[in-house]
Amino acid sequence: MMGTRRTQRLGNLIQAELGDLLLKRVKDPRLALITITGVDVSPDLGQAKVFYSLLEAARRPEVETAFKSASPFLRRELASRLQIKVTPKLVPVYDPSLAEGVRLDGLIRQARQQDQALALARGDQPEPEGEDQP
Repeated sequence: MMGTRRTQRLGNLIQAELGDLLLKRVKDPRLALITITGVDVSPDLGQAKVFYSLLEAARRPEVETAFKSASPFLRRELASRLQIKVTPKLVPVYDPSLAEGVRLDGLIRQARQQDQALALARGDQPEPEGEDQP
């Protein structure tokens, strides 16, 4: 259990530092507007899966390419910032949750608009926007 807590703590540290590095030090425009959603460090600390999310899923291949080319720089920076003996290899992993959330929000809005249009067509009073039913 100690190793799990250690890898989680290291993952959280790597996530915070990568977010800072991507915001302030990485100049590659392909890595703009990505969100690091989590980091999963292997038990031997040799690899870290870096979960990232995008609003535009179509940019995924170019982001992975850019991340892989920036990986040596990111590892060097992490090594100096975190002062750890072994800096894990960074492996980008796409996390579709952000894009999926936006898609579902759009579907919910569309369904509400259709419900309101049907209510108006029946002569009913439509429900006010933003009020959820219990």
